[in-house]
Amino acid sequence: MWEAIWQYEFLRNAFVAGVLTGFTAPLLGVFIVVRRLSLIADALSHVTLAGIAAGLLLSSSAPAAASWNPLYIGMGFSVVGSLFIEKLRAVYRHYEELAIPIVLSSGLGLSVIFISMANGFTTDLFSYLFGSVSAVSRADVWTAFAVAAAAAIVILTFYKELFLLSFDEEYARVSGVRTTLIHFLFIVLVALVIAASMRIVGVLLISSLMTLPVAASIRIAKSFKQMIGLSILFGELAVIAGLWAAYELDWAPGGTIVIAAVVILLFALGWKRGRQR
Repeated sequence: MWEAIWQYEFLRNAFVAGVLTGFTAPLLGVFIVVRRLSLIADALSHVTLAGIAAGLLLSSSAPAAASWNPLYIGMGFSVVGSLFIEKLRAVYRHYEELAIPIVLSSGLGLSVIFISMANGFTTDLFSYLFGSVSAVSRADVWTAFAVAAAAAIVILTFYKELFLLSFDEEYARVSGVRTTLIHFLFIVLVALVIAASMRIVGVLLISSLMTLPVAASIRIAKSFKQMIGLSILFGELAVIAGLWAAYELDWAPGGTIVIAAVVILLFALGWKRGRQR
C-alpha cells in the first residue's frame, strides 16, 4: 500500500483525509463522551445522510443541480440538525436527552423518503454510507483539512470553557462562561466533522470513530489531557490500519477502520485488567 500511495492520487487523497479524520473525530469525541452525548453523532449522521440523499436526488432529477456536490448539501443538513438539537434541548430543559432521538428519527425518515424517491441505492450513495478509498477527491481532502483546522482552533481557544461545560455545566454558567456560544460552536463543529468524514468512514460509521478510541483511552489515561492524546493516537492507528486492510482486501474502509478501533479497545480493556491483577 505504501508504494501505491505515491503512485496513485486517489490513495494519497484517501490517506490524508483519513489521517485528518483520525485527528478530528476522537478530539471532539472526548468532549462528547464526557458530556454523555455519545448518540449525538448517530443523530447528526442520519441527518447528514438525508442531505446526501437529497443532493443525489437533485443531481439526477434537475440538470441545473448536476454539478452540486452532495457533500456540501449534507453539511448544510447536518448543521441545521445540530442547531435543531440545541433548540430542542432548551425546550425540553428537564429532558434534554429527548432532542437526540427526535432529530435521529427525523433524519432517518427523510433519508428513507429521499432514497425511495431516487429509486433506491446507487453506487454513490453506498460510498457515502460505508466509505470508499477511491471516492475521495482533492476537494474532499481540502474540506477535511479546513474542518480539522477549525476544530483545532476552537478547542485550543475555548479549551477551559469546554472543560468546565463537560464536567459541570452549572458551575460554568455561574463562572461567567458564555455557554450558549460555546454550545453553538461545538455542536456546529461536530456536525461539520461528521459530514467531512463520511467519504472515508461512511456516514453510518463515523460515530464509532468518535467514541471507540475514547472508550479505549478512558481505560488507560490518568488525566483529561492524556485521554485526549491517547484518543487521537488510537484514532490514527485505527484509520491507518483500516485503510491498509481496505486496500489489501478490497473492502469498504468504514468497516475495516471501525473493526480496527474495536480491536484497539479490546487490547485496552485487556491491558487494564492485566494491570489490575
